[in-house]
Amino acid sequence: MSLRNNSKTQEVAAAQSGISVRSARRIDKGDLTQEKEQQRWRTRKDPLVDVWSCDLIPLLEKQPGLTPITLFEWLDDNYPGRYSKSVFRTLQRRVKEWKTIHGPEKEVMFRQQKVPGRMGLSDFTKWKGKPITINGETFSHLLYHFRMAFSGWRYVKVISGGESFTALSSGLQNALWLMGGVPLEHRTDSLSAAYINNAEHKAFTANYEQLCRHYKLTPTRNNVGVAHENGAIESPHGHLKKRIEQALLMRGSTDFDSVDAYQQFIEQIVHKLNRQCREAFIEEKQALQDLPKRRTNEHTELYVRVSSSSTICIKRITYTVPSKLIGEKICVQLFDDQLRLFVGHVHVETLTRLYVPGTQRGRSVNYKHVIHSLVRKPQAFRYCQYREELLPDDNYKLIWKLCNQVKEPEQASKYMVQLLSLAANYDCEQVLSRYILNNWRSKGQLPSIDNCRRQFVPESPCRPVIHSRQHELSSYNQLFENYGEVKA
Repeated sequence: MSLRNNSKTQEVAAAQSGISVRSARRIDKGDLTQEKEQQRWRTRKDPLVDVWSCDLIPLLEKQPGLTPITLFEWLDDNYPGRYSKSVFRTLQRRVKEWKTIHGPEKEVMFRQQKVPGRMGLSDFTKWKGKPITINGETFSHLLYHFRMAFSGWRYVKVISGGESFTALSSGLQNALWLMGGVPLEHRTDSLSAAYINNAEHKAFTANYEQLCRHYKLTPTRNNVGVAHENGAIESPHGHLKKRIEQALLMRGSTDFDSVDAYQQFIEQIVHKLNRQCREAFIEEKQALQDLPKRRTNEHTELYVRVSSSSTICIKRITYTVPSKLIGEKICVQLFDDQLRLFVGHVHVETLTRLYVPGTQRGRSVNYKHVIHSLVRKPQAFRYCQYREELLPDDNYKLIWKLCNQVKEPEQASKYMVQLLSLAANYDCEQVLSRYILNNWRSKGQLPSIDNCRRQFVPESPCRPVIHSRQHELSSYNQLFENYGEVKA
């Protein structure tokens, strides 16, 4: 129209506008500039006219939660063959429109004002990505996740076991001391480590209440089953896991040398996330409460008596302990990743904590705890209840299998016990097993115990022979010159 107003012909104006001459004529006539009247009539008969008002609306009024597929199946049951699948899309639109106009009120999410230093949140989340392995073995674990609501600063700890108080306490205290301050409020969901959740009585556990009192934290929790009330940490779970997945892809492997190496890997990721909220965290840190003078206990204490088999049972796991503790009642400090054993106030041993899935029982056996007694009665090895756990690794299990093939039962047990004694006394567990297996592969026989001793037992150092000569007693007289001569 602008070109036509500038005295261009219809053909030229159409060509320069990129339209056909026919469309140009219609524009000149005003056919394309008129608004079409909105259609307000049906183009086909309403397929639900017979059932919508009399059948379906009463059902929706009685149970507003009914879905279109449920209503369609009800129609098919009550009016067999009358309503085809093509009606379903119409029913969906009709139900959606009815619920929007006549349905129940929907829950409103009230956005909360985030105040610096007010709230820190804790939660556990399960890793569901590619399996993490430690030295080739699958590592089942949780991630403890702490996050500040205002700044988004976070801390993450790898948890070998479940959602225990020791895991919550150690993770929370690590976060607070790394952050350098304490928020006013600590929010969790209904963790059994923090709350007594039975129907009659809902309260804090004594340990969690003591932990919060020590740090002057006000404990709060969201309502049971209402996860969005903990949304400041539930949603970041997903963001954290995506970053871990990407970092694993860049690393090219999900296998780690140790749990500590895996923890360091997680900490590097968290450090990068915390850099993104540095300015907000500086503002929040000024509003934090001061830390107490020291950490509080992050363990639980148990008192157990060591059995005659030199074992204790903790949380369905049987642990061997040094045999000198047999019969003693010892204090066990139970941490998330270890057990510390005390006799009175004296620390005597630290054991790695073992976890087994579900309600199964397990054993954590260290042959070094009992080998000195086993040497005196080697035949007890063959039928010992935890014989397989006494063997430190697969190499020794293979050696035991070979012993049974080439030696008599009594000699096989004695040979195996003597090998374990050598490994324990001279700290040569790995090299000793490799030496024996290499000897078997090259010569087809097991080396004798004497050969093993010559190979791995260090020679006793030669002690010089010192000859001393007794002095003459008369030579001592000079010591008593002022007191007269001493007669021999």
